[in-house]
Amino acid sequence: MNHLHRFDEHSEPAHGTCSCSCGHGECHDGAEEPVGPEEIVLPDSFRVSRFRIDDMDCPVEERLIRNRLATMPGILKLEFNLIERELTVCHTLENNAQIVAAIDGLGMTPCELNGSNLHEPEKATYSISRKAWWLLGISGMAALGSEAVAWATGVESSPLIIGLALVSMSCGCLPTFRKGWTALKSLTLNISFLMSVATIGAIAIGQWPEAAVVIWLFTLAEKIEALSLDRARNAIRRLMAVAPETATVRGENGEWQEVEAKTVRTGKVVRVRPGERIPLDGVVLAGWSSVNQSSITGESIPVDKAAGDPVFAGTVNGNGSFELRVSGDYEHTTLSRIVAAVQKAQSERAPTQRFVDAFARYYTPSVVAAAVLVAIVPPLFLGAGWHSWIYNALVMLVISCPCALVISTPVTVVSGLAAAAHHGILIKGGAYLESGRKLKSLAFDKTGTLTVGHPAVTEIIPMGDLDSVDGLRLAASLDVHASHPIARCIVTHWKERGEGRALMPVTNFRNLPGHGVSGGIDGQSYYLGNQRLIEELGCVTPMLEREMLRLEHLGKTAVVLAGSSGPLAVIAVSDTLRENAGQVVAELRELGVKAVMLSGDNHLTAKAIGHGAGIEDARGNLLPEEKLDAISGLQRTGPVGMVGDGINDAPALAQADIGFAMGAAGSDAALETADVALMDDDLRKLPDFIRLSHGTGRILSQNIIFALSTKALFFGLTLVGGVTLWMAVFADMGVSLLVVFNSLRLLGFFNGKAR
Repeated sequence: MNHLHRFDEHSEPAHGTCSCSCGHGECHDGAEEPVGPEEIVLPDSFRVSRFRIDDMDCPVEERLIRNRLATMPGILKLEFNLIERELTVCHTLENNAQIVAAIDGLGMTPCELNGSNLHEPEKATYSISRKAWWLLGISGMAALGSEAVAWATGVESSPLIIGLALVSMSCGCLPTFRKGWTALKSLTLNISFLMSVATIGAIAIGQWPEAAVVIWLFTLAEKIEALSLDRARNAIRRLMAVAPETATVRGENGEWQEVEAKTVRTGKVVRVRPGERIPLDGVVLAGWSSVNQSSITGESIPVDKAAGDPVFAGTVNGNGSFELRVSGDYEHTTLSRIVAAVQKAQSERAPTQRFVDAFARYYTPSVVAAAVLVAIVPPLFLGAGWHSWIYNALVMLVISCPCALVISTPVTVVSGLAAAAHHGILIKGGAYLESGRKLKSLAFDKTGTLTVGHPAVTEIIPMGDLDSVDGLRLAASLDVHASHPIARCIVTHWKERGEGRALMPVTNFRNLPGHGVSGGIDGQSYYLGNQRLIEELGCVTPMLEREMLRLEHLGKTAVVLAGSSGPLAVIAVSDTLRENAGQVVAELRELGVKAVMLSGDNHLTAKAIGHGAGIEDARGNLLPEEKLDAISGLQRTGPVGMVGDGINDAPALAQADIGFAMGAAGSDAALETADVALMDDDLRKLPDFIRLSHGTGRILSQNIIFALSTKALFFGLTLVGGVTLWMAVFADMGVSLLVVFNSLRLLGFFNGKAR
């Protein structure tokens, strides 16, 4: 007996990696309804093959391929990505020969994708040769000429008109007839078959000019539609093409040499000159520059980079130069992970797309059946003329194909995914892009999410004769010898505020574990530490107690500087709120999303940080499993998002309807754990994402309503004889073009419109 393998997003295929969304019930393999992940099983031994098919531009070709392959023995799953013209096949065949032959038989040429070209930009893009444009132009002139002659003479089938019509159809429209013949052999009701039937039917009833104009208009609109879809493809392609192909690497002999970036391994040293794109992820070893990271993080302002700072492949170096040590090879850069995630997201159908696909499976056969009834019922039972009702039935056939409805949803979703990626928001699938607008609550982790993630000096309170600057100088002089994070932040604060003044020499420095540090400066003994140290020294005063209690209620850590005469200064240290945190919370509130903070810190600190950000519901002392319970409680009021670092917040991120990871550019775990990754630490991208989700939902609704209402209108007009064949072509292909152009508007969503 064959063992069965459950195929979902958490399992690995037996041979290779399958990117199809089988685990989400989105691979149909010929079935009428998608099935859930619990019903999807695959044999233990199966192969995964991927192909790029340059002739596969819309659901017409997808359905042809699906119908041909789904019935073949050994084919298990099919997944189509129309935007990238890619097909993924899970099968048990020994090789791909049968698959290639089957697709070849449909008049299409598959190009097998393997490990070396899996994530490369498309080599063969859609294009129309100059010869094809000339033939299409001649076809149009002949078609319009036949219509003009018919209008001038009042005759529809003179030799001149028939000759012009034949010239028109032979010059530019034969591919449509070939596709129609292939569809007939495959028993597939697609637009090419319907247009071919309509054209032949028009000829049969003597409407030669209209037959020529109809097939020419359809062919022209099909070319324009394919070209317009390239804009969506190019948006993704631009992500894939930003990394340079070569890198300047230091060899074993110390000499610099230019090599292919793909060959550079982790640990090698690479030199980046002014104005160059950085070829690989790494850490700066020497040098200084500013780097434009917009292709990765979406930041519009270049970021200064010095020794120890991370840099990312595909970003643009400024005027300086530096050397970096490679931290990951070409196939595992942050950019490569982004590209892979976006490509996977394209293949996962969003809820609206699944609904539209299911609707289209029943809609087209129903309308074709209605067209047959329109052709035969009035003549047979109402005594009407055959000519006019056959003509009306042909019109219904032309406008029955749901191309506009089906193609608009993937183009909308891909445009949204591409716009988000260029803005520094990586969305793992169309489902999350659509559901973002439904969020009712957004839970924030505190450290590293609402706050910057490291302590900083917030205020200095003099307690004796020293002013705040001198007190900070003494404290920094002691702490420069310590390694504690709070000590480092005090030293950093002095470097920023000390106006270049030197620190003072320290003698007899001592580290007092759990208390602080001590040392001598200018013959005087000084102590710097926590409340326990000051109490043991007997230096506590009423004023010091009041200040420390105040700082405690503000969620801040108090570091006390004391001398032989008593306390000299109190330095307040805390993890500070991120810039614009309060603005983001206010924007979320305007969007109807409640902000909640879930923190492992004590209640006082959580309340203080929450108050500073404008969050009323701030909860502290939460363990990871308690954060998960809090998310479950919030979900009783509606969908919930969780914002965290993707590591210690993993349970809550997984429980939330949408998990958001902060700082994904430096965290592999964040990219893998979250549903949406913010490629820098800008919290403003959260309301931006929700606005984009609202915009995507609006465009999806507009497209569906427009496509269905237009077809309903033309169906009604057809029944009263108010529509001609060429008007039906405009109704069908015109609507297809309009919904595609409407969907492409999302590509410019963040061009000054989001905020």
